[in-house]
Amino acid sequence: MMTSGVGENGGKIVRYSGVTERVWGIRSMNIQDYLIEQSGKDWAELLPGWLGVLPASFTVWLVNRFGDVFAVFEDGSVHMLDVGTGVMQRLADSRDEFAARIDAGDNANHWLMIPLVDQCVAAGLTLSDGQCYGYKIPPILGGKYVVENVSPTKLSVHYSLLADIWRQTKDLPDGTRIRAVVIDRG
Repeated sequence: MMTSGVGENGGKIVRYSGVTERVWGIRSMNIQDYLIEQSGKDWAELLPGWLGVLPASFTVWLVNRFGDVFAVFEDGSVHMLDVGTGVMQRLADSRDEFAARIDAGDNANHWLMIPLVDQCVAAGLTLSDGQCYGYKIPPILGGKYVVENVSPTKLSVHYSLLADIWRQTKDLPDGTRIRAVVIDRG
């Protein structure tokens, strides 16, 4: 659950829910344009295929438009599960530290995939409730982070498919050629 933060309207940074919104010139970025609305989503039902990467106990805090999960672990640390690659990365020791770090360098662009989301929107790729941007060829299989490799996908299909691919490829050495991927529907 997200809690409200205190904003600073007169400056360059405005905080909402512990996440930062930047104002660049006359264009302001709304952080919600890069996140999936979480209400009504059963994350325990959507993410069981990722329990090999995620711990037994965690809180889904944020989810970017590509379905990457920002999870808060029991110790309060914030981690990002990049479902396109199956990589879990510790981003910060706390939500407050995450809010500060997202402003550093290109972190917001990388973590929220801002440039690619903007390109998808400009190309007319819109998301309905229960969808995220999915990959035609997942990055874990060599797919590129380009609009031509993106299509709106049901969250349940996105998480299930990418978890199946991750499970089948996680122990392969880098550079291994993949001839086929078998999707486990059972």
